Amino acid sequence: MKKVVITGPESTGKTTLAQALALHYQTYWVREYARIYMDHLHRPYEEADLLAIAKGQLASEEVAKAKASRLMICDTSLEVIKIWSEVRYNRCHPWILDKYQQQKVNLYLLCAPDIPWAPDPQRENPEDREALFKRYQQELKEKNCIEIGGNRQERKSIAISAIETLLK
Repeated sequence: MKKVVITGPESTGKTTLAQALALHYQTYWVREYARIYMDHLHRPYEEADLLAIAKGQLASEEVAKAKASRLMICDTSLEVIKIWSEVRYNRCHPWILDKYQQQKVNLYLLCAPDIPWAPDPQRENPEDREALFKRYQQELKEKNCIEIGGNRQERKSIAISAIETLLK
């Protein structure tokens, strides 16, 4: 099983791309657990919530392994929580760091902030997407990572090409 993680700053088309790729490959995709968690949180999130979100994300990925075919698409993973924790709190919980180092990801698809910002109650940084994108680039520079940009069709095409190379 190959694991592909779609990642990047807020409002860069990650979920749209994850859905399109899962449909294209007829496989299961793992939704961003933070959205599910935050939808049920009736207060502003706190630093401790990031640990719960990380655990929920990994649990969702484990469930998906049984449902996916040769390919599992993840709409974000622990790198997002790590970066967000560092940006928001200037640190990251050791458990998250440990699990992030242990996770096996075959390919990261890093979505560029070259599409318009779409407002959403869970989004916080419309002005910081470019700076956050640079953080992702730095974080993933030693990993198998392809940058994804352009319109929806261009993004999908770039992603499919990268995945096809991975599956060979």
